[in-house]
Amino acid sequence: MHVLLLGGTTEASRLAQALARAGVPATFSYAGRTAQPIAQPLPTRVGGFGGPEGLAAYLREQRITHVIDATHPFAAQMSRHAIEACAQAGVPLLALQRPPWRPGPCDRWHRVPDLDAALHALPATPSRVFLAIGRQHVQPFLRRTPHWYLLRIVEPGLEVPPQRGAVVVQRGPYTLQGDLALLRTHCIEWVVAKNSGGEGGQAKLLAARALGLPVLLIERPALPPRPIAETVAEALRWLGLPAHEDFDTPRAAPRADTPPV
Repeated sequence: MHVLLLGGTTEASRLAQALARAGVPATFSYAGRTAQPIAQPLPTRVGGFGGPEGLAAYLREQRITHVIDATHPFAAQMSRHAIEACAQAGVPLLALQRPPWRPGPCDRWHRVPDLDAALHALPATPSRVFLAIGRQHVQPFLRRTPHWYLLRIVEPGLEVPPQRGAVVVQRGPYTLQGDLALLRTHCIEWVVAKNSGGEGGQAKLLAARALGLPVLLIERPALPPRPIAETVAEALRWLGLPAHEDFDTPRAAPRADTPPV
């Protein structure tokens, strides 16, 4: 067995730890968008493969027997490439995909299909918006809307004129109390977020619920059908390895359907 683990999420890191403990030959792959990615207990490569053909060639050259796509739910291009490459190389593929967030009875969520729809769904009057969508997609909002934006990123390097917003450099997982303080300090009126799922990023949604704020929640991109595991334990069983639910701990943050604090 030789596993290629396409990573970048908390679940990918947990699976890497489990594979390392089990002594399974595996390679961890980062896309390379983060200058200082989290160190992994597996041999690690950084960067793209050169499209689906390049990835298929890599699978053959490295004699990869299994691929697990544990990339971010919005890393649609990489996931599509993995589907195509595994089909070309005849390598089984599993997606380790965290369940999406679902609203509770007190949430004021407005679901939108993509970033462009979120941009057009914001109010016409200038508002203070927490834009939690990653640094790559910020500029269209700054160019095409009149709002003031709070931006949270994991690495420095993004600058915004003070009259248009503020930048907070902070790496998750985030806490409900921390995000409540963040939204209150900046007098946020709207939250825009991707429906990434997982525990690490849902604090902003719980904070928005507690403060009664509307949320524009961007739905995940559609992908071709593929086998999906929702937990690390399920992924290990797919590999034929013994597993138990402890592989999916810790779970520090409350679920998105818990009552507001």
